[in-house]
Amino acid sequence: MTETPHPLFTRHADTLERALTAITERGYWSAYPESPSPRVYGETAAADGEAAFRAYLAGKFPLDQPGTVDWVTTETSPFGIELGVQYPHADAETLLAAAATALPGWRNAGPQTRVGVCLEILARLHAHIFELANAVHATSGQAFVMAFQAGGAHALDRALESLAYAYREMTRHPAAATWEKPAKGEPLRMAKTFHVAPRGVALAIGCNTFPTWNTYPGLFASLVTGNPVVVKPHPRAVLPLAITVRYAREVLAEAGFDPNLVLLAAEAPNERLASTLALRPEVRIIDYTGSTEYGDWLEANARQAVVYTEKAGVNTIVVDSTDDFAGMCRNIGFSLVLYSGQMCTTPQNILVPAAGINTDQGHKSFDEVAAGIAGVVGKLTGDPARAVELTGAVVNDGVLARLDEVAGVGEVVLASRTVDHPTYPGAVVRTPLIVKLGADAVSTYGREWFGPISFVIATDSTEHSLALFRQTVGERGALTAAVYATDEAVLDAAETAAIESGVHLSCNLTGGVFVNQSAAFSDFHGSGANPAANAALTDGAYVASRFRIVQSRR
Repeated sequence: MTETPHPLFTRHADTLERALTAITERGYWSAYPESPSPRVYGETAAADGEAAFRAYLAGKFPLDQPGTVDWVTTETSPFGIELGVQYPHADAETLLAAAATALPGWRNAGPQTRVGVCLEILARLHAHIFELANAVHATSGQAFVMAFQAGGAHALDRALESLAYAYREMTRHPAAATWEKPAKGEPLRMAKTFHVAPRGVALAIGCNTFPTWNTYPGLFASLVTGNPVVVKPHPRAVLPLAITVRYAREVLAEAGFDPNLVLLAAEAPNERLASTLALRPEVRIIDYTGSTEYGDWLEANARQAVVYTEKAGVNTIVVDSTDDFAGMCRNIGFSLVLYSGQMCTTPQNILVPAAGINTDQGHKSFDEVAAGIAGVVGKLTGDPARAVELTGAVVNDGVLARLDEVAGVGEVVLASRTVDHPTYPGAVVRTPLIVKLGADAVSTYGREWFGPISFVIATDSTEHSLALFRQTVGERGALTAAVYATDEAVLDAAETAAIESGVHLSCNLTGGVFVNQSAAFSDFHGSGANPAANAALTDGAYVASRFRIVQSRR
């Protein structure tokens, strides 16, 4: 039995083939340009996208879903933008029933058709990338260019990457085979069919900081493997995922499928809809990004589902030596400033020998290393107009509370400042705080301080730094790690520590690549090998458990 190619599969076959090559070669490739330049997207694209975004404000979001009983509004923009978007609100029973009804036709369509339709959804979202970027910008507090790149182009790249892995896994086995076993007289003959059987309804739980980047890989991995997806956005960042659901449903309907394969589950204030949905027996897959506490709860309680979590961690830099002191400080400083440290990959702990380090500028003391990094952060955030294009705005009160909580801890190298946003008077902007600590303050730096808070920690030696790295990552996990060293033996020791701790390592970054960035089709995000995440975005393991092979033989 050979699946007849769907027109949408044929239309996007070249893109799929290039993506399949990219995940094998793991070099640089991107399907969606990351520059919002008019030369790339056209002279009117930015204005058209902003107009489409503004048309949503203070109105009912155009989404025709079953079971809508009322409309909810929960978003508050970190920039002070008046949003007021109302979203359809339905009970869990209705949403799950609609999703389950949509499953059989989608399952029976086959892998090629499903991947073709999903690629068309990505193409539709790309056509509306400025609309998406404005929504991510307004709800997450990311500066616009970052929202365009991370929330638009890079999110689409990650989605395409998950589609490529899923297609490869679904087609690893033939769809049909003829089996013959020699016997006396006529051989034994059987026709065998191998069906890709989806697990069931999937639940994608969005986060506030990266509503599309963190949601798209799981959403599309589940959908392309045959599972309907209920998308439950963070209540403070609904619009980017509502836009996503809108265009996904539009493409599904145009392709002749039930649009209820993708549903938006907007929640009322204090409803805890994610927990209600997560425990339902119909929900067989859950994707979640957010706090360790809730991720642990999902893993412990949603026993009927395969649960993929990305939680909190303690990202660490080990500094031993460098042949480019200025470049090291620039690179680390920029990483701390970017989005005010509100990235799950931002460095928190910078481990430096108390006796200092050797550099191209001669020996630098521990204090000079801390001052060098702080000086870069101060320079990047000195001019408010320039600063806010890097820092964005603070996403929620929890970040501010942590800044208050850390006050009085250690010796402040660089204090956090309030910055007046030149465009958004209502924006809440804070610059990074850098504090010096001793190695014995592990009760402080051994926990995660999500936001613009970093510690420069004095250790006995690089060996001591690596031991502390192993200890903190082993206990709390990490998504990123970095090392600066001119000695190959130190680099090897750091790499061994990273492998044993299950965390991705970057070595001697001094240029335009930063530890808190990862490139689709080349870098894995998370490893699933330490407490910060139980899966990697994306690899074969991330997609393969979203379906099973069920055979029929005649």
